[in-house]
Amino acid sequence: MKKSLLITLGIIVLIFAFPFFNLIRWTFQEKKPLDVLILDKTVPTLDRVNHKSLAWILNNDRFVKKEKKSSYSYKKDYYGFAPTRPLKDRGNTKNEYHLSEMLDLPEKTDAIYFADTYGVFFNDWYVGVNKSRRSRKIYGGMNNTDYLLVNEMKNRNKLIILEYNTLDFPTPEFESYRTQEKLGIKISGWSGKYFEKLDTTSKNFPVWMTAMYRKEYGKPWTFEKPGIVLLSDKHIMVLEEGTHLTDARPFIHTEAENASKYGVSETVAFDKWFDIIDPLESNVISNFELATTALGDTLLGDRMLSSSFPAVTQDAETGRVFYFSGDFANNDVTYCLSRLKGFNGIKGINYSEKPGDTRRFFWLYYKPLVKTIFNDYYNSLAGK
Repeated sequence: MKKSLLITLGIIVLIFAFPFFNLIRWTFQEKKPLDVLILDKTVPTLDRVNHKSLAWILNNDRFVKKEKKSSYSYKKDYYGFAPTRPLKDRGNTKNEYHLSEMLDLPEKTDAIYFADTYGVFFNDWYVGVNKSRRSRKIYGGMNNTDYLLVNEMKNRNKLIILEYNTLDFPTPEFESYRTQEKLGIKISGWSGKYFEKLDTTSKNFPVWMTAMYRKEYGKPWTFEKPGIVLLSDKHIMVLEEGTHLTDARPFIHTEAENASKYGVSETVAFDKWFDIIDPLESNVISNFELATTALGDTLLGDRMLSSSFPAVTQDAETGRVFYFSGDFANNDVTYCLSRLKGFNGIKGINYSEKPGDTRRFFWLYYKPLVKTIFNDYYNSLAGK
């Protein structure tokens, strides 16, 4: 047999042996029993992408449910909106906890993670309807029972993680205000998102924003370059690359001490929705940074906003309450790879070395951040 053929066969064996070996390592890895309640009200597809990557991390790091010691399933182990097959029939169920459970549920639950409470809206749920304007809500928003769960969990000094938009529309103001008090932060009412192109012909561009812009400024939408759109209840602001921004992508920056503590990259790009908050007395772990020009700073200043604002906060009192100011859990991951021990993505395939590559966010920021938070909490409960 020729030497080149032997080398080729050896490479093929190694390619298949590596995942098999890591699957075996993952299978026999020590399990970490921890009951985590995941809430996701924004599930318009069967992919369940708004909490799938969270379940990926829990599964990969061998966190399991206490009763059966079984791994977390992104398909079943969450509360919220659940589409049913076939999706074309638009059937759904709603797995919810109730007021009567607000003593027992917080007692037996170790941690809660509100991945997405925005909900499902008519235009997103029904195929073929007009996407040019906002539509009515079918299901969503944080309610009184959700608040009571947060309240009871904090009273018991348990781990609480809430994400972007939990405190804003369509959550009622009263529930939002009370929850902000519990988290120790204050929302500004502004949210935003990076768009690779502000051209209205771009795929999935929310064209209803152009009508909102025309109504406020009395002129047509003429933006085409990359940029960031900032929204409040009645106002819209557009930051365009080249005019208001030197780089349209928002970056999450983490000081060296926190980057080392949580194992995250000091700088990663982020391309999903975020909201702008005031941390008050909370600890700021990371900040969003917008690369604004002088004109961009002026535009933000007119609205009492800054180009730097918190991305992750932690309450200063217990250290067990976190708020992620972005749609962090919204990552389309390959779930079967979560069963490979220590799998941290493949540079050049899953992400590149370029700072502006937004694929870096999951592998170099979100995954190590969540993993560290949960492991620190688990170890503290175990007295380690």
